[in-house]
Amino acid sequence: MGVVNVTPDSFSDGGQWFEPAAAIEHGRELLAQGADILDVGGESTRPGAERPTVAEELRRVLPVVSALADEGALVSVDTMRAEVAAQALRAGAAIVNDVSGGLADEGMVGVVAGAGAPFVAMHWRGHSADMQSKAVYDDVVADVVSELSERARELVAAGLEPSRIVLDPGFGFAKLTAHNWSLLRGLDRLLELGHPLLVGTSRKTFLGRVGVAPGGDPRPPLDRDVVTAATSMHAARLGAWGVRVHHVPSTLDAMRVAQAIESADGSAGGSADGSAGEGAP
Repeated sequence: MGVVNVTPDSFSDGGQWFEPAAAIEHGRELLAQGADILDVGGESTRPGAERPTVAEELRRVLPVVSALADEGALVSVDTMRAEVAAQALRAGAAIVNDVSGGLADEGMVGVVAGAGAPFVAMHWRGHSADMQSKAVYDDVVADVVSELSERARELVAAGLEPSRIVLDPGFGFAKLTAHNWSLLRGLDRLLELGHPLLVGTSRKTFLGRVGVAPGGDPRPPLDRDVVTAATSMHAARLGAWGVRVHHVPSTLDAMRVAQAIESADGSAGGSADGSAGEGAP
């Protein structure tokens, strides 16, 4: 899942794709690089971010969703608002990705159920303005498993088909650095919930701390794609349904390496003259 941020204040790209024409072109580029799904969002969810109006969010996302869907792209709309989801689905979006899991807008579940669209429900404890104050857990893996399991049951009771529910542990949302690493280690327990799992670690702050001395500033977002690829490959090998990334080539290359290693039969040896073979000095 390639990220198309149509926002002026995204933590990951600084509003580089804010204008519709730039966002559309970026979506095309992500597809050419190998993305299967384009996730188009018009609201920044970085910690402390203020929400745009509904009208502004619609202005940002609808032209991009419509253009990319018309070109044959599989488009997901990243929104917490039922009205935005409804109009994006009519414009050609096929998936709704709601970081609140339907909790921020009581009309969301009805819209998605009525459209028969897949719904990505993320683990959520509140809006960006104060979510980090809610990063308190007894056991982060057990707590997230419990809360996501309960949310999935509520979504089914509200009319969503179980097979259309995708769960997301919400890396970086009401999570401190140690919580994020624990969740990555415990992904298998989330997979046991029986729903497809979307993992979105891309360029998150906790990855920017890898290799940085304690107390040092995290690496900037654009320098976090290699560590993103490592975490995405970890999720994929465990069986995640999808990984949501800003930089597609690095994650795909990491997965290709893993596939090449796993497909090797172990019978290859040196050439008859004793050389090591391809690429040897």
